[in-house]
Amino acid sequence: MTFPDLLKQDAALVQARLDAALATQDDVPVVQAMRYAVQGGKRLRAFLVLESARLHGIAPEAAVAAAAAVEALHAYSLIHDDLPCMDDDDLRRGLPTVHVKWDEATAVLAGDALQTLAFELLCDPALGAPDRRLALVAGLARASGAEGMVLGQALDIAAETAATPLTLPEITRLQAGKTGALICFSAEAGAVLAGADPAPLRAYATALGLAFQIADDILDVEGDEAATGKRVGKDAGAGKATFVSLLGLEGAKNRASDLIAEAEAAVSPYGDRAAALIAAARFVISRQS
Repeated sequence: MTFPDLLKQDAALVQARLDAALATQDDVPVVQAMRYAVQGGKRLRAFLVLESARLHGIAPEAAVAAAAAVEALHAYSLIHDDLPCMDDDDLRRGLPTVHVKWDEATAVLAGDALQTLAFELLCDPALGAPDRRLALVAGLARASGAEGMVLGQALDIAAETAATPLTLPEITRLQAGKTGALICFSAEAGAVLAGADPAPLRAYATALGLAFQIADDILDVEGDEAATGKRVGKDAGAGKATFVSLLGLEGAKNRASDLIAEAEAAVSPYGDRAAALIAAARFVISRQS
């Protein structure tokens, strides 16, 4: 199976799990907004959960609740990031953002509810023994909170009014939280479920997460709005420091390529079993959205 086919297969499995989780909820605007927000996307984080599980002999069906959890958490973060008080975006995945389609209050509440849904999904007994599920809950809390994604977003907001642009180490730290922490959680999830050493997958995901963000910065310069499904050119227009502004376009591309080589080396101990993870790494810097 090719990597795009595997990504599509895993995305469908995760979408079905999310649909099932939301099917029993009352059909009120906030739930409609939740369902809307979890549609589409690359599902790369979900793929990393499922592939890291396969790497440790765990079937996708036994890990899908964790994959759905990370996508619910990611969807919440996108809803809130798009709000006028944050990044103020009106387009996401080629569609109006949640606060545009409904209103700001509904968007805030839908994001809140998707965040709590993520932790409910991690309590699914199908994920295995209670200690493994508890480890996933703690891991997702760290990755998404003030040690991870929220910290990164807070640093990003603070940078908008800072007297001087961020330095390369500062923007690397920012993105390690905003983007990288959730990617690391996703890649380590299979090892956590199996009770195995997550260190190789952590090293892989650390490099992958940074490459992912560099690729996003490149797309903001070179990308096509129809392909990306979101506004482009916003970073330059806002005068934000990015990997492209700090390294130059070619320098950013070279750095992303070097990081992918690091990611591939990190999973080399798994041999041929890591082929899909390597394909995912290469996809990250070749994608158009």
